[in-house]
Amino acid sequence: MRFEGTLTQWNDDRGFGFITPTPAGQDIFVHISAFARDGLRPQLNEALSFEVSLNKDGKKQAVLVRRDRPASATSSAAPARARRDIGGAGSESTGLPTRIVVFVIACALLAAAYWHFDRRTQRAAAARAEAAAQSLEAQPQRAPAATAQPLASLYRCDGRQHCSQMTSCSEAKFFLQNCPGTKMDGNGDGVPCEQQWCTHPLAK
Repeated sequence: MRFEGTLTQWNDDRGFGFITPTPAGQDIFVHISAFARDGLRPQLNEALSFEVSLNKDGKKQAVLVRRDRPASATSSAAPARARRDIGGAGSESTGLPTRIVVFVIACALLAAAYWHFDRRTQRAAAARAEAAAQSLEAQPQRAPAATAQPLASLYRCDGRQHCSQMTSCSEAKFFLQNCPGTKMDGNGDGVPCEQQWCTHPLAK
């Protein structure tokens, strides 16, 4: 049968003390060996539960002692060195995630810069090609056959069918007018790639 009580006397040097039962009763002798081996020293006035047995002299003593101490009190009794070790490990572990975040941000910035540079290069190339095509189209219409020859030499049907494969509005128009099977004039108004290339005010 288990009883409850409070540790009212304790000699830490000799490892024994006395428990006062609750609600009242004769003090019971308790030895350090009756406590669980959890590294915690018995504390005065802490609540305990225990069983009673007789020692070799026939006197009562507490055995199988259990602590009813709140979790906060147990945590406060943890060794200070263990807390320092935990704190040190935490401070060291925070350094690595920080370096990883900085590295990821740097990589993202480099990727964004490369993407903008690549887009500018593509746009510049497309603008040069379209300017060349427009200059050819702006020539007098006295000799249509002569005008068609430079466009035919600038572009050729190579199997491309979609706007995403074009580099300019002029190229898209050439493919629409000269290459079968193209899929670049969804609304059938004769103007190809209106969402990609032929939206410029100078598009013809």
